[in-house]
Amino acid sequence: MTHDPALRLQPIGQSIENFGASRWAPQAFGDPPTLPRITAADVAPILPGIDLWDCWPLAHEDGSTVIRQGRALWFLLSAPVLPDPADRHVFARIRLMSHGADGWRDHGHALPDGLNPGSREWAGSAVLSDDGVTVTLYYTVAGRRGGPFSFEQRLFAVDGRLENEAAIGQWQTPREIVVADGVRYVCDRQEIADPVPGTIKAFRDPAWFRDPATGKGHVVFTASAAWSRDACNGIVGIATREGEAWVLGDPLVEAIGVNNELERACLVCRAGRYYLFWSTQRHTFSPDTVAGPNGLYAMVADQISGPWRPVNGNGLVAANPLDEPAQSYSWWVTGEDEVWSFIDYWGMEGRSPADHPELLRSHFGGTPAPVFRLRYDGDRVLIAG
Repeated sequence: MTHDPALRLQPIGQSIENFGASRWAPQAFGDPPTLPRITAADVAPILPGIDLWDCWPLAHEDGSTVIRQGRALWFLLSAPVLPDPADRHVFARIRLMSHGADGWRDHGHALPDGLNPGSREWAGSAVLSDDGVTVTLYYTVAGRRGGPFSFEQRLFAVDGRLENEAAIGQWQTPREIVVADGVRYVCDRQEIADPVPGTIKAFRDPAWFRDPATGKGHVVFTASAAWSRDACNGIVGIATREGEAWVLGDPLVEAIGVNNELERACLVCRAGRYYLFWSTQRHTFSPDTVAGPNGLYAMVADQISGPWRPVNGNGLVAANPLDEPAQSYSWWVTGEDEVWSFIDYWGMEGRSPADHPELLRSHFGGTPAPVFRLRYDGDRVLIAG
């Protein structure tokens, strides 16, 4: 199966009444499964003068990581080191790097200058087609090139060719695969004015998944419910490739009234069960609900259409330590059950960035975090070790 970024868009009806999303509304989090504390020894910047965060590997269509001559190709969001690391999102470009036994090698910006139709490149996924040559990068186009600054987000795909173990070239024109419909999924015209972090409405983070039961290709993505006026209306959406079209589907999971951002959603299938992972943060939970920690969450189902039920009873898979709540973020589950993320604000010792702006730069990692593994046990997902 090749991943054609030039797929035509297929319109959908506007009179849907029941969207069928499974609800995530945890009642308690108890004693959370906690990740080890990040220390100074873990904070090893890869590129001087460059911050790196959200990452994903080049994967085969079945989800397994592509390894060529002992190296894996990785895509990471990147930006110049800035006084306030939060400003990195305004300058984000996708970086191509490779990782092997000798560590990291940098291969520059993944996409040529001027190719992106937006003003920033945000997170997604990357797939090597079964032909062994065609690479499809699914990613978020933020804003519009040459237009006013905005938080508009669109889902795009672009094809390139794998030229050797550490180079992708011959990138084609990026094409939009699906469009937010304004009925199920919030579109840009419904964006709140001048949003602050945690309140931005979403249509981003496309993550490829091929269903082993049907052979169909899908992308799941972070979105916001257009049918809800609640300030916290996070959902996980899905689009399916049908012939030569990408078709926008009903959302899989909704957290209306619970959480505003179910970020970096990704799917894996193990022993006939489907596991849908996402990342979220304490500050994006509604003040009217039980707030969980910054962590990796998941739901499980017996088929991709659901119904979905929370793993571990409440959905929480792995959390930052309670006294270092922001030490890492943006967890990505690989086909080998490894979990990658980046070091966020580490070693804060109970201090918050808002109260201690002098620590914003010195205590932001901007580099990959220690990797851990998962173990699956039916409706439970555990930190291996």
